[in-house]
Amino acid sequence: MIEIVTERNEWNDLMKMVDHCDFYHTYHYHYLSKNEDETPILIHYEEDGASIIIPLMLRDIEGTCYKDVTSVYGYAGPLCSTKSLNFENTTFKIELQKLFIEQKIVSVFSRLHPYIDHQEEILANIGDISSPGEVVYIDLTLPLDIQRQQYSSRLKTYINKSRKVCSVRKGTSEEDIRTFMDIYYENMRRVNADESYFFNDRYFYQLMLSSFFKTELLLCVIDETQEVIGGAMFIKTDEIVQYHLSGYKEEYVNLNAIKLIIDTMRIDATEENYKFFNLGGGKGVKSDSLFAFKSTFSKNHRPAKFWKWIVNPKVYKDLVKKREEQLCDSTNDGESNFFPAYRQMPKSN
Repeated sequence: MIEIVTERNEWNDLMKMVDHCDFYHTYHYHYLSKNEDETPILIHYEEDGASIIIPLMLRDIEGTCYKDVTSVYGYAGPLCSTKSLNFENTTFKIELQKLFIEQKIVSVFSRLHPYIDHQEEILANIGDISSPGEVVYIDLTLPLDIQRQQYSSRLKTYINKSRKVCSVRKGTSEEDIRTFMDIYYENMRRVNADESYFFNDRYFYQLMLSSFFKTELLLCVIDETQEVIGGAMFIKTDEIVQYHLSGYKEEYVNLNAIKLIIDTMRIDATEENYKFFNLGGGKGVKSDSLFAFKSTFSKNHRPAKFWKWIVNPKVYKDLVKKREEQLCDSTNDGESNFFPAYRQMPKSN
């Protein structure tokens, strides 16, 4: 049996059936993250007592009767309801493809979750799974002193200096959230971040208020003046802590607010018995300065994996050809890995 679930309560009930999940899989996060042209959907499949669910975002392909699906910002992918998944996925693939063809879905893109088991087993021989980079994590099952031994020597020095003049506290009030938002937006403008990172105000407040996962806002303040100079949002679900959003005031860059905040969360999360503290990867999960910064905290890396599936190759090819004609081949250099290719935007000069 396979079906598409869009109703909140049914989605929430199905989430209770799986062994492990993250906040990225919840209806609440999908609803907060969706763009105007996106509809959150949950694929639900059952076979011989095994239940599989896949959260996705359904999108219209402009100017056509077709659609495609993608994943939310973060790490999603399929979940299953049995600890020892023991099923051969041929029937699942047939049913999934049949459903997508019926719904006129041309292609699928989803980021998979680095710390949830069985995802590649579920998707075996269904499209392609690639790894464009890695994510960094801290193993919270290790003693605190062993975790800290993986810090770079320079990072230890920065954190020690920061602790002498700064403290970290939880942000809980509306004023705290507003302060963090201002710092975050300032930070995004400073690094010329993509428009998609400028979430609306409601996004921040609803994350903090969610009853489906635990969001914590940590703020770094100067002890002498109590000025907030940086902040970060972390989201705790199941056995995982996710480093979600952060920002700092440029004039206090030498005080290393974010480094101190991450170290504080590491200690708190270990004491609360979480297993994985995911710091994520670089921009687009590639190895860059952001990835290098995160790697100063830990030598533990896992591959970041993308699932890509062309469900309807003929229509996909036609859409790509049409897009190339619209762009006059200006972006088609034969080397692009953009997927789906028919959504590729012109290169900026």
